[in-house]
Order: sequence, then C-alpha cells, then structure tokens
Amino acid sequence: MPELPELDAAVDQLRAHLLGHRLERFDVTAFSVLKTAQPDHASMVGREITEIGRRGKFLLVGAEGRFAVVHLALAGWLRLGQAPAGTPAPTAGPLAVRMVIGDGTALDITEQGRRKSVALWISDRPDELEKIQRLGPESDSIALEEFTDLLDGTSSRLKTVLTDQTVMAGVGNAWSDEILHRARLSPFATASRLDPEQVQALFTALQGVLGDVRTALEGVPLDRVKRTKKSLFAVHGRTGQPCPVCGGTVAEVSYADRSLQYCPACQTGGKRLSDRRMDRFLR
Repeated sequence: MPELPELDAAVDQLRAHLLGHRLERFDVTAFSVLKTAQPDHASMVGREITEIGRRGKFLLVGAEGRFAVVHLALAGWLRLGQAPAGTPAPTAGPLAVRMVIGDGTALDITEQGRRKSVALWISDRPDELEKIQRLGPESDSIALEEFTDLLDGTSSRLKTVLTDQTVMAGVGNAWSDEILHRARLSPFATASRLDPEQVQALFTALQGVLGDVRTALEGVPLDRVKRTKKSLFAVHGRTGQPCPVCGGTVAEVSYADRSLQYCPACQTGGKRLSDRRMDRFLR
C-alpha cells in the first residue's frame, strides 16, 4: 500500500506535470471505484488543475475548487504518460481511472490483482468527507507532546497505533515495521507502558524514517518508486534474511492477510513473537 513518503514523491511529480493545465478528459473504467454520485466526475472536465496534495494516504487533485480524492488501497498506483487515442472501455484490467490534460499527458490510476479496492470521491469539500474527517494528525508533522499524549491514551500495541489512521495518518504496514526497528521496540509493546526514553526513541524513529525515505524518493520516476521503496527496507519483507544492523535473522508474524517483520535481537531481546498461523502448522 502506498504510504506517506511515496505519496509525497508522487505529489511532487504530479504537480510538475499537471498543475496549470486544463483537464480535457476524466475516464472511469472501473465504476466500482466511484464512491460519490454527485458531483459527477465528468463535471471536472474543462477545469484547470489548481492544486495537488495529500492527506494521510489520500491523494487530492483539485480543479478550480472541485476535488478528486483517491485512496490507492493495497495494490493501487499512479502512471504518467501520453494518453492513447480514444476513450478506454470499461475493463477488469489494471486501469481504473484516466485523467488527460490538454497536452495529451495522462494520469492513470491503476490497480493490480483481482481484489479491487481503489476508491475515488468527487467533492467540493474534501475535508467534509467521512474518510478524511476520521483521520488523525499527520505522522510527519505531529509534535512530540501530542505524540506522547496519543501513546499515553491507548493500551494498543505499537504496531496498531502506528498504522491506525484515526490515531495518526500516513504510516502503514511497511514503514511501521521500519520505524519500530529503528526505535528498537517490539511491535507488540503496549503504547501506554513506554518510558520517556522509549517514547523519544519512537518519535525520533518516526520522523527520521519518514524524512529519510522522502529524501531517497525525491526525483524518482513514478514507475520506479515501488522498486526504490523496497530497496530501503531493513526488515519489512525480509523474513529470514540478516538484519543490516546486528546480523541477526529477521522474523515474521502473520495475521489475517498481512504480516509484520522485525529483528528479535534488535527489538525483543532475542525473543521470537508468537505467530498463531505458524503455531498451528507446528502443532
């Protein structure tokens, strides 16, 4: 799932290519993505693209006061290029939405796989959309005092706190693994039980990881962002491989349709966390 740093990189590129241009076409090929009936998406055609931004893991494309609000879900991403001739037909393929500006540049919103979860809202007041209203403060700009209060106010695990968008917006499964690894904290640690030094370590890791990734992705073409992102991982998606910090073996906990990765030596005092799925296999 695209998270805060990748979306910031995308916003920079979209601004460079789309701002100030008039929207000539707005094609929706997967109508399941549309979450609002009014205003109609076609009402944005003919308007100048005046702003492009991000709120949490939502992308906002504004055209003279009307916004396309996009959530890319697990497998969605963006593509910039010259639009093919003609209007794309409704399809079960990866293309969900295509926006075309006057010079023929197209912004494609795509989604791989059969599970289609990309969502699109059209709104004149995106701040009033329920999904946006429920978001917590931005992860990259939250102050230490507010961050401390958030941790003190919940008995949830750190992994849950970092990825709950209503608590703090922008961080997902991947970068939460990296933040916890840098902070040398267990993903299963209880948020309200951290001591002040641990809170500071987590806050420093949060800001440090997001800042480092944002810097690493500056100027990276959209079609290479995901590949570059993976190259930055120390533990996420690296189960069984050596930890780049201590040389220990990266471990995994699987749950539902996702998993988390961590280094037992760096984060849990050498203890492996319980993995219910693996425990069932080993009985």
